[in-house]
This record gives sequence, structure tokens and C-alpha cells, in this order.
Amino acid sequence: MKITSIALLLFASFSLRAEEWAPIPVQTKDSTINGRAMETFQHGVKPEWGYAAPQQDSFVVVHPTTERKNAPLYVVLHSAGHDVFSCVACTKTVGNHDIYRSPDDHYALYVDCRKNKGDWWWGGMHLKDAGLTAKNSGGDPMPVEKRVMDTVRWAITKYGIDPNRVYLCGNSMGGSGTLGIGMRHGDVFAAIKANVPAGIEHVSNRMYFPPQSVPENVKLPEPPVCVDYSGQNDGWSAGHERFVKAMNDRKYALYFYWGPFGHANNSAQIMKVNDQIDSFDWLGVKKNEPYAAFTNASCNSKLPWPDDLKNAEAGQVNAFFRWKNISDSAEKLEMSLFLASAADLKTKFTVPTEATADVTPRRLQHFQIKPGSAFKWTFGTAKGEGKADAHGLITIAGLKISSAPVTLKISN
Repeated sequence: MKITSIALLLFASFSLRAEEWAPIPVQTKDSTINGRAMETFQHGVKPEWGYAAPQQDSFVVVHPTTERKNAPLYVVLHSAGHDVFSCVACTKTVGNHDIYRSPDDHYALYVDCRKNKGDWWWGGMHLKDAGLTAKNSGGDPMPVEKRVMDTVRWAITKYGIDPNRVYLCGNSMGGSGTLGIGMRHGDVFAAIKANVPAGIEHVSNRMYFPPQSVPENVKLPEPPVCVDYSGQNDGWSAGHERFVKAMNDRKYALYFYWGPFGHANNSAQIMKVNDQIDSFDWLGVKKNEPYAAFTNASCNSKLPWPDDLKNAEAGQVNAFFRWKNISDSAEKLEMSLFLASAADLKTKFTVPTEATADVTPRRLQHFQIKPGSAFKWTFGTAKGEGKADAHGLITIAGLKISSAPVTLKISN
């Protein structure tokens, strides 16, 4: 994609005035892709992002097939082997980094971190580079994260996006960025999906996972629902046992799938190994609706990390659990809980007809319990009482969930 000389002159003038940050459109050779309108923008930096030197960045917006207001937004973080333009080009071919391709009824935002040296989604954090890990460790966001989030917010306003249906995804390095940036921004992203994320150090630092702890002066937003699929025979997947445990202990919603598919990006090939990676409707999650986080489930597979990486079996955590919201008022919360059926999943996995799990309703909009306060619950014929934890979270332990939907009711 070549930028016209006029656009370059305009951008050169603009980049000297970074305090007036606003992306400017540039003319490119192609203005459509896969039958959809496409726009390219360039911009300078905001001082508050914290970059050591001025830089220029690009991003691409792909429109839905049918233009409309209040459409969802699909945000993509590319891998280390791509830049924003090659990332977009991948979407022309099914099987080429399939996670990059957005649904036709979504806007899609593709951002770049290849052009400027060291400007990686993860801030350069990975186990193979101890120097950058030491430099960029801790809970503070890197400049690239601030740039990404401001670009997402700009797109939401510019295109009249439904603010409750903004989703983040990425492959490899972009998967690491998806976890590290996305988990910290549940106030923006409804759900996130990471294809073979290249490391879990970024998210572990940003979310203060053990051995760290969340500082008293830091309040983490309610996290998005998280989907992750990784290969146990992929060296980049190291440490997933720590990630899965931290997500479970924090009562975060995680759908995790694995198998010996390596560092793959072709969904059809991955699904020959684990046919459930696309079974959960992550793009149906809305930021303004409660969801159920399932933890300590009886039907979870045994993790191959860290000592059984030659295991050739596919596995899952929470793959079969579903919920449906019924009501969320100041007086009570009601949601239906159930297991997806084998007929619906069409899977090689043995799908249970009944399983137990601890259930934590999250992202409650109206029903709230003060930390330490009592609540009552019913689930079919079962009932009980409990107390909210120090963060006001409600957890009901050991619910027996089956393929027949049952309503969980919680009240003061």
C-alpha cells in the first residue's frame, strides 16, 4: 500500500503538532478488501503515552458489508511476523491467520506495532529476553497499550460503535497483547480471544498475578470473558499452568483449549486437533450484561503444563458451560446455567451431561452486594446462603449443572 505524496506532506506537517493528536486518512492503492470498504489512517503520538521519541503509526479500519450505526467492533493485534498491512492482507485467504478475519457485520480495527523498534504489544516481555522482561515488568501500561486504547476509543466515537460490543483478539505476539492489554480493560472490551499467545508474562504482570498482588491503590475493572487456545508442544505456551490457576483463583471467566497443534494459525487445521476452539460464542458477550464465571469445574481436563508437554491429547477448561441472563435488578439476579449438548457441539470430546462448578456472577449492572454482606440463593431444588467476599463478589460453590437449563436466583 503506497501513500500519496500529498498525504505524506500533510502527515509530516501534522506529526510536528502531536499535542493535537487526531488520525488523518491517507490515500492507498486499495480501498476495499473482501468486498468491504477499507480506510487507512496515520497519526503522531500523544505526550501522555510516554514514548521516548516521536514516532508515526498507522492503522486500518475495515467497514461492515452493510454500513450501519451501532455495529460491533473487532480489534486485531498482529503477530511479530506481520505489520498492520500484511495482517489485513491475510484476511483475503481463508486459513491464513483466521483470527484476523472479522465477521462481515462488524467494523474491524487493525493496529500496528511493527514499524517502530521495540514497540511490541507486550512491551518486549517474553521469557527469551530477560533484559526486556526486567525493563518492562510490573503493572504499569507500556506506551503501546495507551496508544492502542486511545485508538480503540477514537474508533468507537468515529464510527458510532456499540460500546457494549467491542472485542479484542490476536495471534502469537498479538495473542500475548490480547491477554495483557485486554484483561486489564474490561471497561472497554466485552470479551477477548487469544490464538496461541506468545507468552503469559505480559498478562501476569498487568494483572498482578502471583507472586505479585494487586496494590491497594489499584482498582481493576471487571475483566472481559477470556478465550485462549494454545499448543502444549509450542514453546511459547510455557507457563500456562500459572495463568490458568491465577484466572481460576481470581474467579475470572476463562474458556481454555489446547492440543498438540504447535504455534498454528489455521483454524481448520487446529480444529482437527481440538474441535472446540470456536465453540463458545465470544462475540455474543455484551459489556452491559452479567456473565457467569465457572471455576473448579469437575469436567476440566488435566493440564499438560508444566511436566507433560509430550502429551498428545486435546483438552479444555470450562468448554461446556453456558449461561443465559434472565433478570438483573436491584432486588435480585437471575441467570440460567447449563451445559452445551454433544449434539450442539459436534465434538470428539466426551461431553458430560452433568458437572459441578463454582459459579461467580460478574459484571452485574444493577444487583449489588456490599463486601462481606449476606445473600440468599436458589438453584432448582438446591438453596443456601452466603457472604460476598472482600470485593463484593458472590460465589456459590459446587453447583450441579446439567444439559437441562436451571435458573440461579440470588437475592439479599
